[in-house]
Amino acid sequence: MSALAPPKPFKSYAELVALLRGRGMAVTDAGRAERKLGQVGYYRLSGYWYVCRALCRDEQGRAVLCSTTRRPRREDRFLAGTSFDKVFELYLFDKRLRLLMLDAIERIEVHVRSVVAHEVGYHDPLAYQDSRFINPKQTRNFPDRHTGRQRNAWSDWLQRQNDQVSRSREDCIDWHRKANKAMPFWVVVEAWDFGTVSKYFEMLKGTYQNRVCQRLGINNAAVLKTWLQELNILRNRCAHHARIWNQTTSNPLPGLSDPYFHTLGMDAGAGSRLYGLIAVIWFLVRRIGPSSQWLHEIANLIATKPDLPGCTFAVMGFPDESGFPGKLFGMN
Repeated sequence: MSALAPPKPFKSYAELVALLRGRGMAVTDAGRAERKLGQVGYYRLSGYWYVCRALCRDEQGRAVLCSTTRRPRREDRFLAGTSFDKVFELYLFDKRLRLLMLDAIERIEVHVRSVVAHEVGYHDPLAYQDSRFINPKQTRNFPDRHTGRQRNAWSDWLQRQNDQVSRSREDCIDWHRKANKAMPFWVVVEAWDFGTVSKYFEMLKGTYQNRVCQRLGINNAAVLKTWLQELNILRNRCAHHARIWNQTTSNPLPGLSDPYFHTLGMDAGAGSRLYGLIAVIWFLVRRIGPSSQWLHEIANLIATKPDLPGCTFAVMGFPDESGFPGKLFGMN
């Protein structure tokens, strides 16, 4: 194994502010900039000013790709109009966006857990322990691609859910534990996280998947499976304070052929960006709570997006640079 390249040298907050200024970023208040770097961290904020850095181009003017990431390389030079204050506004914008996403995802997660427990628990209160409700292919052993050891999706899931229940301190679970009573489906789901319920839905036999889908107004279990997986990824990014405003997914959201999506002006890339996630979340949220004002809160927040070079509505998946397309959703 070759030796690692040495790390970049340490710089004080004052030196980092000077570095940003030297690269063309406008910093009107150096003291404030130093405080914000101390509060948030240089590299955390660098994810927000990255889009403001000029692209490296070859002699023909084409963007040069990075040999490591295969994405366009950026110069250590900021585009005109880049300011530290606007970058920090973008950071706060992203934070508020995460909070709104978590609010909606919580409603979806809780509702899906309840529906799964009801529709499957109807047949057996202990169905979550019974492989008869699981697609047989999910109960077959397969070799782990990294270790070569035999694994089993159903066994792996059952161990995960058992661990979550054993760690839970929810009152209803604690009562059953102390009373030495078997825990029915509608109790144990209180210990499940989004990943656990998402995987359980994926493993269910089609009959039970379809019953859950009907409750959510969806006619394709494969679509809901992918939606839940992507919403779980988004939920984890939000919960761990990761940047979401311009993130993309390598697994575009399916279901955009539904009539609901036809009116939303989505191009082929929208399903890989935030706009696609917002559309899917709203499809589910309005089914759960028709009086929800969540989409209005999203639209109001999107209208406050800071104006920075490279910080476009297009990278969020919206149809054009006019902002959130509220009229396409029937908003006044």
